[in-house]
Amino acid sequence: MPAKKESRGRRYSKGAGKSVASAMRRKKHGTLRSGRSGKGGKVKSRKQAIAIGLSEARKKGAKVPRKKAA
Repeated sequence: MPAKKESRGRRYSKGAGKSVASAMRRKKHGTLRSGRSGKGGKVKSRKQAIAIGLSEARKKGAKVPRKKAA
């Protein structure tokens, strides 16, 4: 009988998912900006939009894994 895989909890909370979805929507509409207080340039990259969404979720206190050290 094969060993049963252990099930893990969620890696990202539902709130984090909503934050990312919101950021993707703003990117699509062209209103997502990079940088503090939204004075940076327009975000064109999908990866950057996801990163901004996760960063916003972290600030709100949602369950999001820590950023990897550069």
